[in-house]
Amino acid sequence: MLSKKDKELIAAATDAINQRYRNKWQEVGAAMRTRDGRIITGVNIDAYLGRNAVCAEAIAIGRAITETGDHGIETIVAVRHPKPDEPGKIAVVSPCGICRELIHDYDAKARVIVPNGGKEPKVTDIGKLLPNKYKRGNG
Repeated sequence: MLSKKDKELIAAATDAINQRYRNKWQEVGAAMRTRDGRIITGVNIDAYLGRNAVCAEAIAIGRAITETGDHGIETIVAVRHPKPDEPGKIAVVSPCGICRELIHDYDAKARVIVPNGGKEPKVTDIGKLLPNKYKRGNG
């Protein structure tokens, strides 16, 4: 069951993409709560060449570090806005593989809100989303 703080993060991510949605350019919003209690949001930055795109989670993490330094990730969530001709509403999405690596690199104990098969989203640990994580050196 989601806590009030978890629902607050989903609302912040939803608000971020509602404010900045641009079909084919900005379709995903993210919100993270740092371990010192701040909520930071971001939206994805798309590009004509897909490999140049930057995910909303990465933008939120970068903003948090830029604004006041690295204070860890307590919880993070991403939501996707449907395209104009697509049915449905804004909904929680799982982080991509690159974002899973990034989240884990910045806080191996981060909580992540993910979809739950059509039910209320659920919270999991980043380590469960990224088993056998790549590590530098002999790790």
